[in-house]
Amino acid sequence: MKNIGIIGATGSIGIQAAEIIYKHSDVFNVKFLSCHNNVTELLNQISLLRPEYAVITGDKTIPEGLAKTKILYGTNSLTTLISELSGELDIVLSAAVGFAGIMPTYTSLKNGVDVALANKESIVAAGKTMIQTAEKANASIIPVDSEHSAIYQCLKGHDKNFIDKVILTASGGPFRYRPSDSMDFVNINETLKHPNWSMGNKITVDSATMMNKGLELIEAHYLFNIVPEKLDVFVHPQSIFHSIVSFIDGSNLAQLGLPDMKTPISYALGFPDRLDWGAEPLTPQILNGLTFFKPDKKKYPCFAVALDVLKERKNSLMIAMNAANEVAVDTFLKGSIKFTDIHRVIINTLELFEPRDISSIDEIVSLDNVVREKAMKISKDFGR
Repeated sequence: MKNIGIIGATGSIGIQAAEIIYKHSDVFNVKFLSCHNNVTELLNQISLLRPEYAVITGDKTIPEGLAKTKILYGTNSLTTLISELSGELDIVLSAAVGFAGIMPTYTSLKNGVDVALANKESIVAAGKTMIQTAEKANASIIPVDSEHSAIYQCLKGHDKNFIDKVILTASGGPFRYRPSDSMDFVNINETLKHPNWSMGNKITVDSATMMNKGLELIEAHYLFNIVPEKLDVFVHPQSIFHSIVSFIDGSNLAQLGLPDMKTPISYALGFPDRLDWGAEPLTPQILNGLTFFKPDKKKYPCFAVALDVLKERKNSLMIAMNAANEVAVDTFLKGSIKFTDIHRVIINTLELFEPRDISSIDEIVSLDNVVREKAMKISKDFGR
């Protein structure tokens, strides 16, 4: 049995993970679940998975007596619980949305617990610190993002010194065929209609701006220690190829599969074994007519900003970009700014910060807080 904990259990990744875990109840024993405020879904999962603990980090509560699971409250309770259970935990799924996942992810790694990582912001903001912490504690990071799961699988048994190029694919989001000069007029409903993937609102907006792919390039840089010059992105509307690794001898390895997040989730949770979760098979006929093209940086200015930040290789800018993006996306989803204002908020915020390296987790959290305050003020200036 694998003892598992889920950070962000009520989000899109967490819910899909719960379904896999329930199907394989002979493999997993759930030690804890955490959520921010979605207590309705949390209660569903408590009933389904019967964890020993559940943690609510927001301001919602569960009436006493409704659940036999021990209920804890607050972010500090979550990190304390992870530390206390670290000797029993085999793996933690880090599936919280945004920067909120950084401390529980860091705490898991620091205590030597393997992490199935869906919270890419932990690596974007604190990549070097997370990797060093994991190595020091002999903990593994197994990526859940489909692109990084693909790279992880393609690199198994191969020397990274022989890599020529690593290509991440992008769906292009809902606006991949939309003219760049019409982007000012897109609305929230259009933005949230992803053509291929079922995801939460924040990452769906990030996919529409292609900031998600920029964040994933930074994540790949840190997770696999690959220089930015060897990383590339192609828009692949069918989302069948998830990543491609090219080697110096002309060989190419790619990981393929139908676009369903349960595949990389199940791989990370089951590793080194593979879990049958009922995936639809990929048949050769599906490979007919696949297309690939380079992203239009004019249409996706957020992606262009992320490329520039990656080239700087200074995580103060990565922290600032990530925090400003989270603020801008949240403001857009509330209807307060236009879709095309998202990148403007990010650029204007980045201009306020100098490029430098930050390794202390406390300094990283502190800078994130400062950036958010600045970005909120800038967002209000763009408000409508």
